[in-house]
Amino acid sequence: MSENSQPVNRNANQTSYAESLAIRSQKRQTNGGGPTRSPRRPYSRPSDISMSTAAKTPNPEPAHHYIVRRTVEACYMAKEAAGAAAEGIATGSAPLLNSLRQRERELDTLDLEIDNGVTTAITEVGPAEARELLACMKFMIGLERIGDLLLSFANSAQSVSGRIDSVDTRDLTQMATLLEKMLTDCAHAFHERDVSKAVEVLRADAEMDRLRNLIFLRHIENPENVHRQASLQVIFMTQSLERAGDHAKNLAEEVCHFVSGRPVRHVLIAYDKPVEQMFIDYLRRRDHRE
Repeated sequence: MSENSQPVNRNANQTSYAESLAIRSQKRQTNGGGPTRSPRRPYSRPSDISMSTAAKTPNPEPAHHYIVRRTVEACYMAKEAAGAAAEGIATGSAPLLNSLRQRERELDTLDLEIDNGVTTAITEVGPAEARELLACMKFMIGLERIGDLLLSFANSAQSVSGRIDSVDTRDLTQMATLLEKMLTDCAHAFHERDVSKAVEVLRADAEMDRLRNLIFLRHIENPENVHRQASLQVIFMTQSLERAGDHAKNLAEEVCHFVSGRPVRHVLIAYDKPVEQMFIDYLRRRDHRE
C-alpha cells in the first residue's frame, strides 16, 4: 500500500470489478461499437541480418525474452477475443462473432511457436529463466483452451441468432466482459510480476460462478415456470464462458506461484487480512519510509 492510498478504501477496491463491469456491460448493450482493445506493443521475431561494414547490427533479443514477450501478447490476444465475444452477444454482431475463429487460429499458432521455442531455449538458460519459460508454456496451454472455448461460445451464439431472451443476453455479456477483465489482469500480472492483480483474478472467478448459477437456475430449475428460448444453447454458452474463467483463474494461480514461490493458499491468506491489520501494516511502512 502506497503512502497516498487510504486503507479505508479497501472495500471500494474489492468492488471495482462489479462497478466496472456494470458500466462496460451497459455500454455494450446500448452501443454498437467494436470490441475495446488495449494498446499493445508490437512484438516481432528478431531477424538474422548480416553484418554490414558500415554499421554494426544490435545484439539479437535473447530467446527467453522473446518467448515471454510473445506470451504476454497471447494474453492480450485472448483478452481481445473475450471482448469480441461480449460485443458480439450484446449487439448481435455476426462479424464480431465470426472474428473469434481467426483469433482462435492465432492463439493456436502462438501455442505451437512457444512450445517449440521453450523446448529449444530451456536447455540454454539458467534455473530462473527455465522456470520463467515453463510458466510461459503453462500460460499458453490455458490461453489456447480459452480460445477454443470462446469459439464454441461464438458458434452457439450464431446458431440462435436473435432468439436469446434479453436477461440471458445481459448475463452472458457480463460474463464475457468479466472474462475480458480477468485476462487483462492476467497479462498485467505476468508481465509486471504483480501478485495483487493475480489475486483480483482469483476473486473475480467467484462472480463468474455466481452468474453461471443464475443462468442455470433460470433455465434448468425454472422456478417461475416461464417459457425460455434457446435454453440448450444458452447453457452451452454459459458453460464455455465459465470454463474459460476457470482457465484464467489457473493463469492467475501460476503467476502467484511463479512470482512468490509459495502455494496459492498462502498468498491468499496474506491478501485476506482484516482492514484493521492492513491499516497497522500501512502505518508501519509509512513510518519506515519517513
